[in-house]
Amino acid sequence: MATLQSSSILASGSVIRSDHVTHSLIRSVAPSLQIRSALSIPKLPNSKVLKELSLKNTTFLNKNAKINLPLENTTSPQDEVSHEDSATLETVKLHVILEAVLDRIEMHQNIGDQRDNWNTLLLNSLNMITLTAATMAGMAGFSGEPILGLNVASTLLFAAGTGILLIMNKIQPSQLVEEQRNAVRLLKQLRTKIQTILSLRSPTHEDVEDAMEKVLALDRAYPLPLLGAMLEKFPNTFKPAMWWPSKKAMTQENGNDSSTKQNLFDKKEGIVNNGWTKELEEEMKVIVGVIDKRDTEDYVRLGSKALKFNKTLAMSGPILMGIAAIGSAFAGHGGPWGGLVAGVAGSLASVVNSIEHGGQVGMVYEMYRNCAGTFNLLEEKIESTLQETDLGKRENGELFELKVALHLGRSLSELRDFAAATSSSGSCSSELGSPKGEFASKLI
Repeated sequence: MATLQSSSILASGSVIRSDHVTHSLIRSVAPSLQIRSALSIPKLPNSKVLKELSLKNTTFLNKNAKINLPLENTTSPQDEVSHEDSATLETVKLHVILEAVLDRIEMHQNIGDQRDNWNTLLLNSLNMITLTAATMAGMAGFSGEPILGLNVASTLLFAAGTGILLIMNKIQPSQLVEEQRNAVRLLKQLRTKIQTILSLRSPTHEDVEDAMEKVLALDRAYPLPLLGAMLEKFPNTFKPAMWWPSKKAMTQENGNDSSTKQNLFDKKEGIVNNGWTKELEEEMKVIVGVIDKRDTEDYVRLGSKALKFNKTLAMSGPILMGIAAIGSAFAGHGGPWGGLVAGVAGSLASVVNSIEHGGQVGMVYEMYRNCAGTFNLLEEKIESTLQETDLGKRENGELFELKVALHLGRSLSELRDFAAATSSSGSCSSELGSPKGEFASKLI
């Protein structure tokens, strides 16, 4: 028992000693830790403080030592913002023009459908009126005695038919429909061009002005209203359609000389400059000559014939209807001659009306007018491109040649062979325009 007590006392004493020793060690180590923490490296200032110090130092040096320090960014943020705002504004303007083009496409489509219905309904109604009136006049004439009811009814029908026919011949519904079709097609081309510009690059002020001019030119070439702004349906001479902005002839002080043009490729003989070579220029000149002497002249000739034929039909129809109206008024008086004249004249008027409006002669005339305008536009594009003496400002020659070939419905090899054959025979200015009497265009 005593042994156990003594051992416990010794254990507790050892514990007390160990605690005392540990406490003394901690107290002896603590000052050294405090000294080390006091001698530790201070923290570096953050980036904000360094920036402020550098700005202060730069200001001090500029004021005292007159040292010009280089700036990292020499462009003004306001200039960048203004440039971005300008590009954004042009993009917005082009989007506004695109919306107007889409609206015009819808308008021309709807009005074209409406005028097509006019042509069909008016022609059917006119033929029914004419044939009914001719039948009634014939019955009144062969009855031997004047029948007041038939005479009055047939005369009124012929008079009404004459009025309707005069209106139809004045507005030419089939020609109006063709105008709307052409307007829709050309507006869709303009829409595609604007969408291509917006998808490939940022539009410029010139792009906006060009698109605006083309929209207004199309409005003038294919007007929507009938009264006042309607195109003349029976002009004195045939004129090709023009739906693009008229541009003044390029004035070049020294660049239009033939010697200057010949020297364009003399400096770099055989070397392509923006896709243009001397051979390509000669090829385009030959193509322009063939288009002017063959394709355009042919469509002008056909358009003139269609115009004369349409004028003849437009004059013959009302005259025959008027004769039928007079004959129906005297049907039964003095024999069957009044009814016979009314019946024959009315039947002929129905035939003439069917040929003119059912055959859509006005539409054919408008088609020839549009085709001739297409060739004039192609000629103008090629000539204006060749007049530009700075090859760097021209459209890429290979791309331009591809566009011309597609317009004419030919492949590149066919276009080159055709130009070479025409140039070698020297017949681009002859009556046929090509050695085989071939047109430049195989598409229209």
